[in-house]
Amino acid sequence: MAISLLADHVYSSVTDIDPQTLADAGIRLLLADLDNTLVPYGVLEPEPSVREWNQGLRTAGVTLFLLSNSRKPGRPETFAQKLDIPWIGHAGKPKAGGFVRAMERMGCTPEETAIVGDQIFTDILGGNNAGVTTLLVEPIRLAGNPGRYVRYAVEWPFRALARQRSRR
Repeated sequence: MAISLLADHVYSSVTDIDPQTLADAGIRLLLADLDNTLVPYGVLEPEPSVREWNQGLRTAGVTLFLLSNSRKPGRPETFAQKLDIPWIGHAGKPKAGGFVRAMERMGCTPEETAIVGDQIFTDILGGNNAGVTTLLVEPIRLAGNPGRYVRYAVEWPFRALARQRSRR
């Protein structure tokens, strides 16, 4: 199996992803990374815009599901509860296991599932490994961890290629 680091679609933020467009494409389950995708690192409350977007997903028949690699005790669970969505922490992305567990739990196939995240080497690679539609967003905030700057610099060429592909 070929390894792909390119996302199917690229957006500035999660709220730029139209819920009805997902539903029209047959997506019933949207897996979402937490940190720097839904909120900045360390933020405990969903922004009103994310709450409204989640409601739009529900209205369109798409379930938002938190799929996080966070190892902070209780962080994914607490955040997911505030949005009233299912979750898996310690997901082990980019391995496909967390993706498969989420799809099995929600009764969805890879063709009915998408992942949205800010990192190519976890979210996008993992989604491609699991055979789901991959949606890349720009990280919300890089400040606070020098390692993030390095990681995103390494990802830059793949982001640029995915942006080009997404425009087609």
